[in-house]
Amino acid sequence: MNILILGGGGREHALAWAVLQNPKCDKLIVAPGNAGIAKIAECADLDILDGGVVGQFCEENAIDFIIVGPEAPLAAGVADDLRNAGFLVFGPSKDAARLEASKGFTKEICDAAGAPTAGYARFTEAGPAKDYIRAQGAPIVVKADGLAAGKGVIVAMDDATALAAIDDMFGGEFGAAGAEVVIEEFMEGEEASFFVLCDGENALPIGTAQDHKRAYDGDEGPNTGGMGAYSPAPVLSDAIQTQVMDQIVYPTLREMAKRGTPYEGVLYVGLMIKDGAARLVEYNCRFGDPECQVLMLRLGAQAFDLMHAAAEKRLDKARVNWADDHAMTVVLAADGYPGSYEKGTEIKGLDALPATSFEVCFHAGTTADKGRVLANGGRVLNVTARGATLQEARDRAYAMAGAVDWPEGFYRRDIGWRILG
Repeated sequence: MNILILGGGGREHALAWAVLQNPKCDKLIVAPGNAGIAKIAECADLDILDGGVVGQFCEENAIDFIIVGPEAPLAAGVADDLRNAGFLVFGPSKDAARLEASKGFTKEICDAAGAPTAGYARFTEAGPAKDYIRAQGAPIVVKADGLAAGKGVIVAMDDATALAAIDDMFGGEFGAAGAEVVIEEFMEGEEASFFVLCDGENALPIGTAQDHKRAYDGDEGPNTGGMGAYSPAPVLSDAIQTQVMDQIVYPTLREMAKRGTPYEGVLYVGLMIKDGAARLVEYNCRFGDPECQVLMLRLGAQAFDLMHAAAEKRLDKARVNWADDHAMTVVLAADGYPGSYEKGTEIKGLDALPATSFEVCFHAGTTADKGRVLANGGRVLNVTARGATLQEARDRAYAMAGAVDWPEGFYRRDIGWRILG
């Protein structure tokens, strides 16, 4: 099969790596890709937010299957355009992708489905939002309603921080994403990620992971798009996974189908676990980044078969074959991230890193220039490893991180601290 992956980050590098393990893949193209992806697949410079352009490219290149990686093209309706043109696509429709594109919409669905989540209120003006914060008191969570690249959530431990977040959001810091704001109850507990494939009718859990959102060791500093992850997440026991499917996932899918917008693709279920029960933090309509990296390293070639089964609406016959292993990814980011940072710094030592079924360096924000690899984003590399134990995976991942020669970068040195200390 000829396969196209849309996207150019670490998530898409991991998806490409897994797809290439499968013998059903004859040709793989990634658009736009990055310097690391270009070493294993063909890259194409496409406007992935334009469904017409992508569709024409697919026609010209006899593409059989399209995997949409990031949320932006899904929210723009690219999956709809491609399906309407007759292509087989992995990824939800624009209407179904509102589960990520609008936090207010997700709350509405949770209310209708009876899914346990945080108490909340929605606002389109700063004044009433601030009055609500003063009445509720901190800690409290302020969220931009729309897509903000993983940065539109402020967990405010005091009123002043929450009120400042309102000023920032309605002041345009997050663009159109902040035109509406959702203010939520602060939920205590341990956060984890649960991934489920959906085909409009059936749902298949495919793995768990735990991300590390804060920039610095000890969960200090600002929120980021994610500084590292590991899989599986022990906090998501079999009993809690059953509760999540019965009380959150299935009711949500039924409500979406009832509204005429059945959900197809991967559903990333962000959860808060306390006292043996889970509540929904948020939904994302694509694989997490960096959670995808640890999932793909553990799933390998079968990842393609599972995504293909979801797209062909035959998940009821699909099964996940898990190895009894663990994986960890550590994100190398540019100094200053998630604030301002420098682009164009050279990264050395990458060719000396191991590239096996146990150790892979996935590129996130890189570009190639005359044989050199340059940093081209905030989160730049994802060194990922697996092992029989999480400690073994961690040792391998940090050995890779330490071997990268990039003085202008940094990484957390405590990924997995909840389990390993």
